[in-house]
Amino acid sequence: MEEQKEKIGKIIKVAGPLVVAKGIEDAQMYEVVKVGNEKIIGEVIRIKGNDVYIQVYEETSGIGPGEPVYLTGDPLTVELGPGLIANIYDGIQRPLKDLAKKSGNFIARGIESMALDKEKEWIFVPQKKEGDEIEPGDILGEVKETELLSHKIMAPPFFKKGIISSIVPKGNYTISQTIAEVKTESNKKINICLSHKWPIRNPRPINKKLTPSLGLITGQRVIDMFFPIAKGGAGCVPGPFGSGKTVVQHQLAKWSDADVIIFVGCGERGNEMTDLLMEFPELSDPKTGRPLMERTVLVANTSNMPVAAREASVYTGITIAEYFRDMGYSVVLLADSTSRWAEALREISGRLEEMPGDEGYPAYLGSRTAAFYERAGYVQCLGQDKREGFLTVVGAVSPPGGDLSEPVTQNTLRVTKVFWALDASLAYKRHFPAINWLNSYSLYEDNLKDFFDKQGGANFTEFRKKAMAILQKEAELQEIVRLVGIEALSQKDQFLLEVSRIIREDLLHQNAFLDVDSFTSLKKQYLMVKAIIDIFKKGEEAISQGKTAKDILSPSLKDKISKMKFIQEQGIEQFVLLTQEIEQII
Repeated sequence: MEEQKEKIGKIIKVAGPLVVAKGIEDAQMYEVVKVGNEKIIGEVIRIKGNDVYIQVYEETSGIGPGEPVYLTGDPLTVELGPGLIANIYDGIQRPLKDLAKKSGNFIARGIESMALDKEKEWIFVPQKKEGDEIEPGDILGEVKETELLSHKIMAPPFFKKGIISSIVPKGNYTISQTIAEVKTESNKKINICLSHKWPIRNPRPINKKLTPSLGLITGQRVIDMFFPIAKGGAGCVPGPFGSGKTVVQHQLAKWSDADVIIFVGCGERGNEMTDLLMEFPELSDPKTGRPLMERTVLVANTSNMPVAAREASVYTGITIAEYFRDMGYSVVLLADSTSRWAEALREISGRLEEMPGDEGYPAYLGSRTAAFYERAGYVQCLGQDKREGFLTVVGAVSPPGGDLSEPVTQNTLRVTKVFWALDASLAYKRHFPAINWLNSYSLYEDNLKDFFDKQGGANFTEFRKKAMAILQKEAELQEIVRLVGIEALSQKDQFLLEVSRIIREDLLHQNAFLDVDSFTSLKKQYLMVKAIIDIFKKGEEAISQGKTAKDILSPSLKDKISKMKFIQEQGIEQFVLLTQEIEQII
């Protein structure tokens, strides 16, 4: 008690989520503190002389000068271990289900909750034995956390190299029980449990980063075909209100070929997060039929929650994602939306009276954005087995009025290699995903050429480039059509416009509510684009021999083309028959 009394300060100022305290000279940057009589959670973000500036993760109304501030001596951390999967947390890793039991539908101030269940027992299966030498990151055993995921129990990154002096047999253990005792080179004994903690603002260490060479298959044709993202890559989805950012991220969560999904709802509207929290537990994993939540972690932080917790939520999410990456899994982190995170930075910066940058955002917005996205990667994890893991980060950006020149979008574009530009006009036409094929890009295309040609089909990249060239030529011809009409174009150009319409409406447009069309394998995508490009080549030959565009693209041919997307994945051989029928018509 005496030691704790020495670490108590007093509040001298309260400004929204910012609290200033005196009398705690021992405070360290990013240390967690308990503020006020209700001991609400905060974090030290500036130390200036004897004044300590604290951002508080809960509502500060009713708190005034003179109330105590308690130091904890620890940074803001997340607890990592069995029990993470299928959980729904707030921005500082408090389980929402547990909070609801304790305080009802509204979170009470100062309420505390354990991130992981301390009483639940897990079946631990050891993979090491007494006398084995282990290093940080080595896998000691595993726990079958869900039907879809085996949770690897690793030696923590801060662990010292040593020899296992004892390890428990297969059996039931809680996360706080010792499962192995290790003797280090300095004869110090260290206990390893099923869980450990890690500070959220520090990236988890790795052996080295590797060059991304495997594609993240999303099943969304406009993404996989034209703007692919690599496993371990970073991408952004900017778009105005109502353009479908959340829809795109939901599709990625459901269909991408990742082992683990981490979804961070950062400052989103409450009704959207409610829909998400109600829908996700009911979704089934398309590969196994099991509930999708059995490989998902949700971090929910709505726009009416304290702004400081919004700033912390993305770090909470990405630290959990790094943990599963370290097990050797492919992890996808979806952050919706990083604009709300940047707005939280701006508000805290304003309270600190810092010199503002563009549009009032702090001058360090660019470095914070880069530091977040740089935690993505294809890496060689810690451990003697040199296993490899993937962490793919996709952040939604909500630029005011759809202005892509605003600071958050521009800073994000500097550090991400994939840009899926959502277009409100496409969304209003009910064209989903509403990704504008003329404004978007992917810088992973060259790295992934061999992957797509192997997984999709020979010359997949060549067909993809030809299809994009047709769409770009269409944009040029549309200007002429608006001025003088389509009849003024040559038959060759009229035919190109028809083919580009087929690409837009039959290839790029996808119905997320139709099972057969919601996901498309690379093989089916290849056969679809190949069929369209074959039609285009044969059509050009026919036009050079005197046929017109209407002669070639008859109603029966258009009907057969439009049915391509409805061919089941299991009956993909029907493409051969369809192609033969198309050739006969041409």
